[in-house]
Amino acid sequence: MSTQRLLIALTLVNVALVACSITRPVVAGADEIAPVLRGRALELVDDRGRIRASIEVVPADPAVKMPDGTTGYPETVLLRLVSSKGAPNVKLAATEDGAALVLGGVSNPTHVQVLTRGATASLTLSNGDGRQQEIKP
Repeated sequence: MSTQRLLIALTLVNVALVACSITRPVVAGADEIAPVLRGRALELVDDRGRIRASIEVVPADPAVKMPDGTTGYPETVLLRLVSSKGAPNVKLAATEDGAALVLGGVSNPTHVQVLTRGATASLTLSNGDGRQQEIKP
């Protein structure tokens, strides 16, 4: 008779556990939102695996020769939006001494560039035929 009581007790415990698991709301882990996403870079890819957008921190490089004749490239946070053909149509960069925005056209070198570096600022317009106009204050 004690075995029968033990089986009844175990059955009641099992029924209680099943009832709790059915009535308790199911919380999916995918629905939770992380408060912060941290990393060194982020890339978005299309269905073919090609990078279409990226944001990264590019380390400083003191050996780079800049177009204006200066040497060295500061650490940069760079956002790129890339066309389906692989051309970076939008670039947004932030450095310690300025920022840049480049909007690219269909053909190279068609683009608009807004640049601030140190105490200088400029706007450069470039057509596909190579004609270029720079505007400075």
